[in-house]
Amino acid sequence: MNLKQLFLIYCNNKKLEINKNQVDIIESLNEFYNVNFDNYFLSNLLSKKKNKQGFYLQGDVGVGKTMILDFFYENFDKSKQRLHFNEFMINFHNFVFQNKDNKKENIINKFVNKLKKKYKLIFFDEFQVTNIVDAMILGSLFKKIFDQNIKVIFSSNIKINDLYKDGLQREQFLPFVRNLKLKCYEEKLIINEDYRKLKKNKNRKYFYPLNDVTNFKINKLFRQLTKGKIKEEKILSIKGRKFNIKNYYQGIARFDFKDLCNKNIGAEDYIKLSKVCDFMIIENLPNFNNNNSDQQQRFITLIDIIYEKKVKLIISSASSLKELASTNNQLIPFKRTLSRLYELTMN
Repeated sequence: MNLKQLFLIYCNNKKLEINKNQVDIIESLNEFYNVNFDNYFLSNLLSKKKNKQGFYLQGDVGVGKTMILDFFYENFDKSKQRLHFNEFMINFHNFVFQNKDNKKENIINKFVNKLKKKYKLIFFDEFQVTNIVDAMILGSLFKKIFDQNIKVIFSSNIKINDLYKDGLQREQFLPFVRNLKLKCYEEKLIINEDYRKLKKNKNRKYFYPLNDVTNFKINKLFRQLTKGKIKEEKILSIKGRKFNIKNYYQGIARFDFKDLCNKNIGAEDYIKLSKVCDFMIIENLPNFNNNNSDQQQRFITLIDIIYEKKVKLIISSASSLKELASTNNQLIPFKRTLSRLYELTMN
């Protein structure tokens, strides 16, 4: 597999800057492929890397991690799956619920064996761990995944050693960290620019501050978007819970920030929303501080899913993107959120 040559052609066709650091990562991915999926003995013999089942790409926001791993994934010619990590864990917890009469170890074995029958490679973009329930299960779950020789690629803003940093009962999470370091090539992509912010502002979809002028602009855009569409009251059912979308026009939905982030809802709800919404308007985004840190965590998850599912977005906010404040404990993940908001609303 000559991934470097394909990547250079891809960059040329897309009129993308060819960055040496990105090309170096492509060459490492090429070697990862050759060692794990190329049956030629010579490729294993000549490889500078030991045979590891995972590839963990860490780097700052907007440096092209997702683009590079998407490119690798698209050119991967065997069975594969790309998932948001929250979606993967929801699938696992649903499987546990459906097999609740089995022991924990047996459930993990069954779940991973099912994965093995379907996929040779799984890709998790923007990997992070924030949920204590997930943190406690990951050690056993990924040990079995690696034992079954399922290959995994990750992109993340966070170094392996810093995953779930300062999380509750983190000592129980450390076996997963050690296993990840043992089983994965850990590469860092260093680029000093956020490419998302360099794109030209063609159609601005982020409006601030919160005043009559902003409200007028949002109303005007909403009328344009929904012209000729039929309004309906959309009710989603998520594990017995009801989520009511009051302003819904055939895939276009309008929400107040509080409707999405002040309630006790999470990733599973946002994933369900993304399946019925092609375009979302979110109004009255506040600045974040220690008094609304839970809402910020939900908003980070929401934007990750909107970005992953390619849902279009309009936002009205108290502040510009440059001035949008964050709680101290969410600074790193919120930096990714801001970068993604630039791409979703400023291009």
